[in-house]
Amino acid sequence: MRLQTRNTAESYGLADRGTPQVGKKVDINVIDFDALGIGAPEMVEDLPAGGRGIVQSATGYRYTICSGETTFVDGRHTGALPGKLVRGGARNHAEHRS
Repeated sequence: MRLQTRNTAESYGLADRGTPQVGKKVDINVIDFDALGIGAPEMVEDLPAGGRGIVQSATGYRYTICSGETTFVDGRHTGALPGKLVRGGARNHAEHRS
Protein backbone atom coordinates (compact mmCIF):
# COMPACT_ATOMS: atom_id res chain seq x y z
CA MET A 1 0.00 0.00 0.00
CA ARG A 2 2.88 2.34 0.77
CA LEU A 3 3.75 2.41 -2.96
CA GLN A 4 0.33 3.82 -3.87
CA THR A 5 0.11 6.29 -1.00
CA ARG A 6 3.13 7.57 0.89
CA ASN A 7 5.75 6.93 -1.79
CA THR A 8 3.65 8.60 -4.48
CA ALA A 9 2.91 11.63 -2.28
CA GLU A 10 6.58 11.98 -1.36
CA SER A 11 7.73 11.71 -4.98
CA TYR A 12 5.50 14.68 -5.85
CA GLY A 13 6.45 16.71 -2.78
CA LEU A 14 2.95 16.48 -1.27
CA ALA A 15 3.74 16.41 2.45
CA ASP A 16 0.07 16.86 3.46
CA ARG A 17 -0.99 13.37 2.30
CA GLY A 18 0.14 9.77 1.91
CA THR A 19 -0.52 8.44 5.41
CA PRO A 20 -3.71 8.40 7.51
CA GLN A 21 -2.62 10.83 10.21
CA VAL A 22 -4.37 13.70 11.97
CA GLY A 23 -4.02 16.88 9.93
CA LYS A 24 -3.31 15.14 6.63
CA LYS A 25 -5.60 14.88 3.59
CA VAL A 26 -6.95 11.35 3.30
CA ASP A 27 -9.05 9.79 0.55
CA ILE A 28 -10.56 6.37 1.20
CA ASN A 29 -12.17 3.71 -1.01
CA VAL A 30 -14.30 1.09 0.75
CA ILE A 31 -14.18 -1.98 -1.50
CA ASP A 32 -16.35 -5.12 -1.56
CA PHE A 33 -13.76 -7.54 -2.93
CA ASP A 34 -16.40 -10.21 -3.66
CA ALA A 35 -18.17 -7.76 -6.01
CA LEU A 36 -15.00 -6.27 -7.53
CA GLY A 37 -15.04 -6.26 -11.32
CA ILE A 38 -14.64 -4.14 -14.44
CA GLY A 39 -16.85 -3.48 -17.44
CA ALA A 40 -15.86 -3.40 -21.09
CA PRO A 41 -14.05 -0.23 -22.24
CA GLU A 42 -16.32 2.26 -24.03
CA MET A 43 -15.53 5.15 -26.35
CA VAL A 44 -17.30 8.34 -25.26
CA GLU A 45 -17.32 11.91 -26.55
CA ASP A 46 -17.07 13.75 -23.25
CA LEU A 47 -13.85 15.72 -23.67
CA PRO A 48 -13.70 19.43 -24.54
CA ALA A 49 -14.63 20.31 -28.13
CA GLY A 50 -16.29 16.91 -28.62
CA GLY A 51 -13.06 14.97 -28.11
CA ARG A 52 -13.29 11.24 -27.58
CA GLY A 53 -11.92 9.20 -24.73
CA ILE A 54 -12.16 5.71 -23.33
CA VAL A 55 -13.94 5.00 -20.04
CA GLN A 56 -14.32 1.76 -18.15
CA SER A 57 -16.80 1.09 -15.36
CA ALA A 58 -15.99 -0.78 -12.17
CA THR A 59 -18.10 -2.57 -9.59
CA GLY A 60 -17.36 -3.33 -5.97
CA TYR A 61 -16.43 0.19 -4.91
CA ARG A 62 -18.98 0.79 -2.15
CA TYR A 63 -17.86 4.25 -1.00
CA THR A 64 -15.30 6.85 -2.01
CA ILE A 65 -14.54 9.44 0.65
CA CYS A 66 -12.49 12.53 -0.21
CA SER A 67 -11.44 14.95 2.52
CA GLY A 68 -14.14 13.57 4.81
CA GLU A 69 -16.98 13.87 2.28
CA THR A 70 -18.58 10.85 0.59
CA THR A 71 -18.30 11.46 -3.15
CA PHE A 72 -19.49 8.10 -4.51
CA VAL A 73 -21.83 5.42 -3.14
CA ASP A 74 -22.05 2.16 -5.13
CA GLY A 75 -20.72 3.87 -8.26
CA ARG A 76 -23.09 6.84 -8.13
CA HIS A 77 -21.80 10.34 -7.60
CA THR A 78 -23.28 12.08 -4.54
CA GLY A 79 -22.80 15.61 -5.88
CA ALA A 80 -20.04 16.40 -3.38
CA LEU A 81 -16.95 17.98 -4.97
CA PRO A 82 -14.42 18.44 -2.16
CA GLY A 83 -11.33 17.82 -4.32
CA LYS A 84 -9.30 20.35 -6.23
CA LEU A 85 -6.56 20.39 -8.85
CA VAL A 86 -3.14 19.45 -7.51
CA ARG A 87 -0.15 20.66 -9.46
CA GLY A 88 2.52 19.24 -7.16
CA GLY A 89 4.41 20.25 -4.08
CA ALA A 90 7.26 22.72 -3.66
CA ARG A 91 9.94 20.05 -4.04
CA ASN A 92 8.38 18.85 -7.29
CA HIS A 93 8.40 22.36 -8.80
CA ALA A 94 12.01 22.98 -7.81
CA GLU A 95 13.16 19.71 -9.40
CA HIS A 96 11.50 20.54 -12.72
CA ARG A 97 12.97 24.05 -12.91
CA SER A 98 16.54 22.71 -12.99
